Amino acid sequence: MNAKTVEFKKLVSLVSRNTKCYFKDKFTFFMSLITPIILFILFVTFLRNVYIENFEKVFSENNITVNPKIISGCTGAWLMSSILSVSAVTVAFCSNTIMIDDKISSSVNDFKISPVKGVTVSLSYFISNFIVTFIVLMVIMLIGHIYLACVGWHMSASDTLMIIVDVICGILFGTLLAGVVESFISTQGGLSAVSTAVSSMYGFICGAYMPISSFAKGLQNVLSLLPGMYGVVIIRNHYLNGYMSAFVEEMRAASVDEKIIEQVINGMRDSFDANIYFFGTKIPLGAMYGILLGTCAVLLLAFVAIVLLKNKRK
Repeated sequence: MNAKTVEFKKLVSLVSRNTKCYFKDKFTFFMSLITPIILFILFVTFLRNVYIENFEKVFSENNITVNPKIISGCTGAWLMSSILSVSAVTVAFCSNTIMIDDKISSSVNDFKISPVKGVTVSLSYFISNFIVTFIVLMVIMLIGHIYLACVGWHMSASDTLMIIVDVICGILFGTLLAGVVESFISTQGGLSAVSTAVSSMYGFICGAYMPISSFAKGLQNVLSLLPGMYGVVIIRNHYLNGYMSAFVEEMRAASVDEKIIEQVINGMRDSFDANIYFFGTKIPLGAMYGILLGTCAVLLLAFVAIVLLKNKRK
């Protein structure tokens, strides 16, 4: 058995160990779900009607009547795009507790005297964090899609598949960002402080809780420089595509003029951040993927550099 195979088996064992340690603590798993669940409950109980009124206002201004179930489902889809895109980052920061716990308990010192490379240990934390975050987000997605099926489902199989791809891209961004930032943290207090800051601020600065279009132009331009915002818009596009198509069908059935249909749909896409602009220029979906994945590449290089430098000093 060659050295690479042996090291790969060690990596698999460490990833399995880290993942099992995380899910062994049921309270930690619950805490990963608590923020998305609270957001979901707040939406259903308080904010749902506000979003429905905003959508209805667009149609009423143009004297158009559409099926209320489509509007209800569309608001739920907007919410799900917000929750999943934010959770891809916030959960990644919270679920990286095993790495910090190993530093606190000095378990990481046991790895240093064992025949396991430091790079392998660091990589195992990253992969485990990715797996844990993916599992948590799939649970959140399942809950959300059950809700959408109840209030009004208008999503194609291709869009549903692309949502999973978008979530994976978001998780990659979140786990790499968490890996870079939390590699400098070695206390539970530090982890709590960073996780709290990310959980409370990230949703606002990336436009997940409030549409970017509702901000002042200057702030919109500043926020358009943040790569995390594009992760939100990407997933939002695939969540809203089916509902926008359903609105078009409803308006065509009511013999609404095609120019008005185009104006209404573009207005909604602009208002609810399915379209996003960089200093006045509309950004195509492919460019958004490029920005997000390009940022992931930069974060990966930073993460590798940090790991190599730390292991070089030992």
